Amino acid sequence: MAKKQYAFYPGCSSQKGATASNFLTSLDVVVQKLDLQLNEIPDWNCCGASIGYAEGGELPRLVINARNLAIAEKELPGQDMVSGCPACWLATRETHERLAEHANLLAETNVALKEAGLNLNNTVRARHMTEVLIEDIGWDAMKAPVVKPLDHLKIAGYVGCQTNRPFGIAGESFENPKYLDKMIETVGAEAVKYDQKVTCCGGALAFSEPDKSQKQIRDIVEAAYDGGADLIVTPCQLCQANVEVYQSEINKKHGTKLNMPVVYYTQLMSIAYGGTAQQAGLDGQVIKADKLAAIAKK
Repeated sequence: MAKKQYAFYPGCSSQKGATASNFLTSLDVVVQKLDLQLNEIPDWNCCGASIGYAEGGELPRLVINARNLAIAEKELPGQDMVSGCPACWLATRETHERLAEHANLLAETNVALKEAGLNLNNTVRARHMTEVLIEDIGWDAMKAPVVKPLDHLKIAGYVGCQTNRPFGIAGESFENPKYLDKMIETVGAEAVKYDQKVTCCGGALAFSEPDKSQKQIRDIVEAAYDGGADLIVTPCQLCQANVEVYQSEINKKHGTKLNMPVVYYTQLMSIAYGGTAQQAGLDGQVIKADKLAAIAKK
């Protein structure tokens, strides 16, 4: 059977040595087991993420994402452009939709792209990896490769903002999205009741307004404890970094003892599919996911 192929945009945070390199490590196991082929877009550039909205103006923000779309359109024709990072997906999908709606913006974008020897027809569909798993693979096919069910693990599914608003996953509620809970259950774990699943982690406010961001993070982690969770799972690289790393700062300031592991959905799938702890990138955790690692050793 021919593999399903996608133009893959890995994003900056998943690169070797970056904060989310363990996401890309664990994704390798998932795509192999599900017979997917991710073709990395050659010479891709940063999407701009949050800084792309700061004073540079709309056109430069659109152009930097349009460049990636144009390369995918040229080099990997007919393939959807898939992002693992919600911020990258958000920026790319916004660009695709804005340029589809406004011919003048597309024309101005192509004036800029011409300087790089590129032209965008805007035919490439921008998607997030979870969309591909849910819509193209489906729940039954995601469950089929499970050889080590994550029995007895209780997990809080923390969706965050960017795979939920403004676009969201098709058919999901903005207030109470269920797709991450379903992913947890697909690999044999229990999705706990969790009322913070769409609370913002503070994003870049972790640097500029740390007290406000850390208040959000504390609420997210404590709600997971209240639900009886062993760990938190998220689809977002920034959420994972903020919620994991700043627990120690919160403990120092408030005398709390937060020590909740925060992992990616791909790490759950990787272990359930028979991957080792190293293949799942668990060695890249600041707070060790010991219960998940123990399942990998079985």
